[in-house]
Amino acid sequence: MVEAPTHVPVLLEEATDLLTGNRGRIYVDCTLGGGGHAKRILEKNPSARLIGIDQDEEVLELAKENLREFADRVSIYRANFADLDLVLREEGVEKVDGFLFDLGVSMFQLRSERGFSFQIDAPLDMRMNRDQSLTAYRVVNEYPQRELERIFREFGEERFSSRIARAIVDFRKKKPIETTGELVDLILSAIPGRFRHGRIHPATRVFQALRIEVNRELDNLEVALEKTVDRLNPGGRLVVISFHSLEDRIVKNFFRRHRGEFRILTKKPLTPSEEEIRRNPASRSAKLRAGEKL
Repeated sequence: MVEAPTHVPVLLEEATDLLTGNRGRIYVDCTLGGGGHAKRILEKNPSARLIGIDQDEEVLELAKENLREFADRVSIYRANFADLDLVLREEGVEKVDGFLFDLGVSMFQLRSERGFSFQIDAPLDMRMNRDQSLTAYRVVNEYPQRELERIFREFGEERFSSRIARAIVDFRKKKPIETTGELVDLILSAIPGRFRHGRIHPATRVFQALRIEVNRELDNLEVALEKTVDRLNPGGRLVVISFHSLEDRIVKNFFRRHRGEFRILTKKPLTPSEEEIRRNPASRSAKLRAGEKL
């Protein structure tokens, strides 16, 4: 028996209400995870089919268990959402009635021994697709100092990117940096003492930047969003939940570029209620944007 997922779906009712409000026939959950959003979509629309996509095979095992009662209405694919067009071709589907993207890292991944979290000492991995060759270990130990600095600055919005990159390069001359614990210690040693006890952990932004780089998250999001345009039926919905400003900017600019093709359903991005944040602190930074294909 597969262990039940520990990930709590963020903005569950808001996202699934917006997605299924058109009473469509086929929906695509591009970030299936443990299947939390997908299950609610299938409950809300008993006549709908769902295509689920995720590149993490361990998480997909949880989704299959969670969606077992809907097996006759669900197709699950292990793929990157940037290849959603290939998935639809494989499924024999030309157009769909909705796409959902939840861009958060699942609690299952954060609690795994794969190096996503600075709170668990684990090998530097961070791959969502464990078949790929690029890992956080390779980024940290092989990238030039200037490239590390750029990644930390652009993807992590880290103010001490230069100091942290220099500390990494100096340390790895002696030995490779192998674990998350070693990296956290290096980050702490590189930043001024008065910044080590802020509202968020000093390693947060660097770990975010490494995860984005390893998984090409922003590039893949840009590609995937563009592919949804021609694959949505008129009246089809696109719902995206982002968790940091870089993702949200990509989504906002996408809708801006395609303003003649979408009716915006969220004048301002939806955010979790105070009650949801109390129940699930990980939801705090979530922003939901949605549009309807004209």
